[in-house]
Amino acid sequence: MNTRQRISVRGLLIAASLLLNACAIVPQAESTRALESVLADPALEGAISSLTVRDANSGAMLFQRNGNTRLLPASSLKLLTAAAAMDVLGADYRFTTQLLSNGQQLGSRLDGNLYLRGSGDPSIQAQDYRQLAMALARQGIKSVSGDLVLDDTAFDASRLGVDWAHDDEEKYYGAQISALSLSPNDDFDAGTVIVTVNASALDGEPTLVSISPQNRTLTLLNRATVGPTNSITVNREHGSNQLTVSGTLPPGKQSRQWVSVWEPTRLVADIFQQALTEQGIEIRGQTLMGGVTAPGAVSLASHESPPLAQLLLPLLKLSNNSIAEVLLKAMGRKTANAGTASAGVAAVNSFLARQGISTELLTQVDGSGLSRRNLISTQSLTDLLLVVRKQPWFDSWYAALPIAGNPQRMLGGTLRNRLRNTPAENNLHAKTGSMGSVSSLSGYVSSANGRSLVFAMVSNNYLVDGDRIKALEDKVAVALAHWAN
Repeated sequence: MNTRQRISVRGLLIAASLLLNACAIVPQAESTRALESVLADPALEGAISSLTVRDANSGAMLFQRNGNTRLLPASSLKLLTAAAAMDVLGADYRFTTQLLSNGQQLGSRLDGNLYLRGSGDPSIQAQDYRQLAMALARQGIKSVSGDLVLDDTAFDASRLGVDWAHDDEEKYYGAQISALSLSPNDDFDAGTVIVTVNASALDGEPTLVSISPQNRTLTLLNRATVGPTNSITVNREHGSNQLTVSGTLPPGKQSRQWVSVWEPTRLVADIFQQALTEQGIEIRGQTLMGGVTAPGAVSLASHESPPLAQLLLPLLKLSNNSIAEVLLKAMGRKTANAGTASAGVAAVNSFLARQGISTELLTQVDGSGLSRRNLISTQSLTDLLLVVRKQPWFDSWYAALPIAGNPQRMLGGTLRNRLRNTPAENNLHAKTGSMGSVSSLSGYVSSANGRSLVFAMVSNNYLVDGDRIKALEDKVAVALAHWAN
């Protein structure tokens, strides 16, 4: 081969190489432009939005905008709480509620105090307290000579999180935190009741209102009537359990709303006393709130929650604040013998530090993300998403994330109505977050060529409707699912 031929062949090889490189670069460049276009949307004008995209296997940075800027994450903070809980408490951890006594049984009389001691179980329901009463009755006990003591001292007396908004207090997602609580159904929104309003067939007639579980702790003022539209509101007066139902409901229709209670321990006391009465058991002493179980008290019956790996499903799929908050305090209780949010945050920080994630670059004050004092960057969120993939409990944690576009409630979760008929459907697994002028989406997605990606997008301070920001997050998800490099 002569020199001219060698030069010609070399030129062809170089040209071919440049062409192949160009073909490899174009898809990524197109994906990058798509992401930049989303972040330039007028809906974000005057706001701040952060986006970080990385390769899930290598951690390599693929795209970043404002990645180190700390922002309010809303419920994406639950990713930290859930991951730390799996590490600190363990996937098999269960909350236990115990019935104990420091007395002796003399025939059908229990001669001493009866203690109901909680550890924060967010899943326990009225029927479970009835089962505890039935277990006592099966032992032949018909009366208790001493007091009924409600022991919620596993956690501190701070019922609300740091800087929670006052107008969230009556909402189900702002429910008070107690080591003795109960949930009205299997969503495990501990510290709440369900208010159901039914309308008759006649306009102007009063509605029928019921509360579940039935109790004597809450009182009801029903001002709602049958009318042309559904404008039902349920308000709880601050510092009380007085509920006021107002508005109208069309004929034959039903409205259900979840409302938090004031002092969940008092609701538990009421429900458990009813259960004891149903079993023919009399408490001759007083009912005492917040007492400490006597040393040496013997367990008479107990109830256990599902394991933590199962509790992750409502926690992450449904973005359950109550579960997040009790997990935070349970971590504090285990690591520092202090059922406080601050001790729980220290436990989370210790977990993050062990994974090589700097805790000096973020601030966490609660477990759920409801507080506006929480601050974290998308860089740190993706750091977490990367390190948890190496944990032995990752499969359970990943399975608990909402799945985009999956219509089944406990699969799709908060993403079940988003990203349908897109490449992200049943592909993207991610945690959502929403508060006033705050939106976030953080998780995992596979690209067009099967590349695993982690990403986090957080937006703050926008003035448009939140659905417009969710639409931008969805565009990011689709762009990542199309990513071909």
